[in-house]
Amino acid sequence: MERKIVYFEEKGEKNTDETLRLAKERALELGIKHVVVASTSGKTGKKAIEVFEGTGVKVVVVSHQFGYKKPNKLEMDEDLRKFIESKAKLVVGSDLFTTVPKLTQKYGGWNPFNIVADTLRLFCEGMKVCVEIAVMASDAGAVPTDEEVIAIAGTARGADTAIVLKPANVHRFFEIDIREIICMPRVNR
Repeated sequence: MERKIVYFEEKGEKNTDETLRLAKERALELGIKHVVVASTSGKTGKKAIEVFEGTGVKVVVVSHQFGYKKPNKLEMDEDLRKFIESKAKLVVGSDLFTTVPKLTQKYGGWNPFNIVADTLRLFCEGMKVCVEIAVMASDAGAVPTDEEVIAIAGTARGADTAIVLKPANVHRFFEIDIREIICMPRVNR
């Protein structure tokens, strides 16, 4: 099989609309039923919901945990959170590649997730986040682990990376099967 991968000349938020368009196109071609989208502020989550509206594709928006920056606070805008929860599934959870390694490092330990995260970052930051949010959504029961899904993420803000993968729960992490890269930034540093 031959497929086109779109490479963006720059990373970041400016690629969000095109990333979502490409992900939607591929989801419809493959008959994919679930799309997982990283969204901290809620802006990218809202855009994804609007892009996939009427397609039958279920959108799962994933954000990191309460208290990430300020105790007892979710970084997501409250109005955007309400919008997302009214139209899609919102998963709020601890970042697999951020929170767990920080806890281990504090006490001088070593964690294999550091190596996994840094290896995925060799592609781009969005690749690391795509895998991370697929696991978070799987662990929350928001996406199946026996079907392909599309994961969408980016660098800092917005979306610039989309992949097709078969996710897995965290305790079966190495059963994840990344099947296609839809798009990603060509420039990583």
